[in-house]
Amino acid sequence: MIDLTVHEEPLARAVARARERNIVIPTLAEQAHPERIPEAVRAKLRGVGLWDVDPVNLFRITWHNEPKEKGGLYGPVNAIEFPKELTGVEARIIALVGKWFPTGAHKVGAAFGCLVPRLVTGQFDPTRQKAVWPSTGNYCRGGAYDSALLGCESIAILPAGMSQERFDWLGTVAGEVIKTPGSESNVKEIFDKCWELRRSGQDLVIFNQFEEFGNYLWHHEITGRAMAEVLEKKMRPRDSFRAVVLSTGSAGTIGCGDYLKKVFPACKVAASEALQCPTLLRNGFGEHRIEGIGDKHVPWIHNLRNTDMVIAIDDEAPVNLIRLYHEPAGRAYLAKQGVPEGLIAQLGLLGISGTANVLSCIKLARWYELGPEDVVLTVLTDSMQLYQSRLRELRAERGELTETGAATAYHRYLLGQSTDNMEELDYPSRKRVHNLKYYTWVEQQGKSYQEIQAQWYERDYWTSITDTAAKLDELIAAFNRRTGLRVSS
Repeated sequence: MIDLTVHEEPLARAVARARERNIVIPTLAEQAHPERIPEAVRAKLRGVGLWDVDPVNLFRITWHNEPKEKGGLYGPVNAIEFPKELTGVEARIIALVGKWFPTGAHKVGAAFGCLVPRLVTGQFDPTRQKAVWPSTGNYCRGGAYDSALLGCESIAILPAGMSQERFDWLGTVAGEVIKTPGSESNVKEIFDKCWELRRSGQDLVIFNQFEEFGNYLWHHEITGRAMAEVLEKKMRPRDSFRAVVLSTGSAGTIGCGDYLKKVFPACKVAASEALQCPTLLRNGFGEHRIEGIGDKHVPWIHNLRNTDMVIAIDDEAPVNLIRLYHEPAGRAYLAKQGVPEGLIAQLGLLGISGTANVLSCIKLARWYELGPEDVVLTVLTDSMQLYQSRLRELRAERGELTETGAATAYHRYLLGQSTDNMEELDYPSRKRVHNLKYYTWVEQQGKSYQEIQAQWYERDYWTSITDTAAKLDELIAAFNRRTGLRVSS
């Protein structure tokens, strides 16, 4: 699963590359608790921009970044709470904010979790191999960025239908960008391209986020702990944490639910997807417009035993709501409905998938009839900074948003969210979704029948992954000692 066997010869080359390029790697513990980061690192960060391709920005792969474009250090976990005036429900819906990661999305963390274990064990040689990042959007951006920071060559793979902003930025960072047919739901085409690259004879390592347990581990250890910290700070004495609700792109982020269930055993974990491609809900397929989530399969790293509910969101809802949140008529209408001006000014923190996540929280709150003392968590994976081209396309296609259009979007897609297209999963239902992994991973991608059975039946399968965190941190610390660059606090 996460192999931490050391290969000395390529590890020595990786250490030399890091020494040459002044690369120091943070531990998972430091990403979760940045107060442990040495002052020497903080001093460097004061002069570095959030998106700069500078190795010191490895220490900004954390939910604790100060919300600044340049020179920021650390503070509380970035989070935002949505009031009843916006959501239409009494429950407290709180979202962690991904905009303040380098690249503007939290996928740099998932990519870090996949690349670093191979780098510090010598299983990936940055002097001879290329890192391949298959993705439906932000993951390949994070992978290309982390590769640049860690002195590695990269190949980014993503569907041709993704937003232009992604391609424009990738062209400045990735060594090569490959466009595959389709949009976010065309994951098999990405996998096919990976097999083509494997057969090409190039010396490369493919970091497939849908099967890499480093993705799951990073979110368990970093996102899970960040969410627990938010709950500790935000919950009042009579409040109860009810659920975490997340769309399942690679199913990495939803790994935080496994951590939260250890701390809050009664909480629910809900998986969200697009209604136009209801794979989890109905074994279905199709295309959709919620950028950043991939479908038509169940990711190998999704722990279905811990998933309590599936929710599907009509992609027309987030498409309409990004206009409500950003066009003048939409913002004016929200103000008339009592949405605080301060919150309206922050709605740019929601990208398309983040908008869908909040809608899924609303549906869950209605399903369980949650009240003002119930807390639901989610994540805003990225912000509208990455989707301005989509807003321009919508204006060209549909015209400027009017007050009537704003009222329609608000009442239909926010206040009008209902409990349709949802399923509370019992044991057989969970196993039904888990069994869908077989067709992608065992039949097509070379996984074994024994392991898919182990994922479901072996009690320690998932905990054996999270138990590697301490060992990985030891290997990172050893790598830094060998470079001679690490300065203790």
